[in-house]
Amino acid sequence: MESIDLAEQLKAAERGAAAPYVDYPPTPWWYAPSVGAWVAAMIGTFTWWRENAGLFVGSLAALIAVETLFIVWMRRRHGALPMPGKGTPPAEIAGVWRGYAAALPVIALLVALAWWFAGVPAAAGAAFVLVTVGLAVYERRYADAAAQTRARLQ
Repeated sequence: MESIDLAEQLKAAERGAAAPYVDYPPTPWWYAPSVGAWVAAMIGTFTWWRENAGLFVGSLAALIAVETLFIVWMRRRHGALPMPGKGTPPAEIAGVWRGYAAALPVIALLVALAWWFAGVPAAAGAAFVLVTVGLAVYERRYADAAAQTRARLQ
């Protein structure tokens, strides 16, 4: 009888620890394209870095302000906002985070190659597509992993 109570208590503790990773609303449909556009705009600002310092610095400042507002909004919306590399997620989600971490340098390399061979506009376009698709895939995989975690902890 006591072992059943202990097992149930352990499961309840695991559910509590997993809650910040699985109990929050999904991101809106526009999230991935917005982040892709932001990254493309950030890369696009480098068009001006040698030609007009004012435009370059102004663009960077505006994009950083947009990012700050977006992060504040996401934290308010989600409450606890789990970030890859922070905390100890459930095993299902940890695998998704490892995939995210592995994809980042690949995307950065592809964007850098586009920049090297075709210039800033091509790099911005490549970044938009790769980041948008990459985030959409990540969001889908994360949602699946969160559902698996919830099912396991029921």
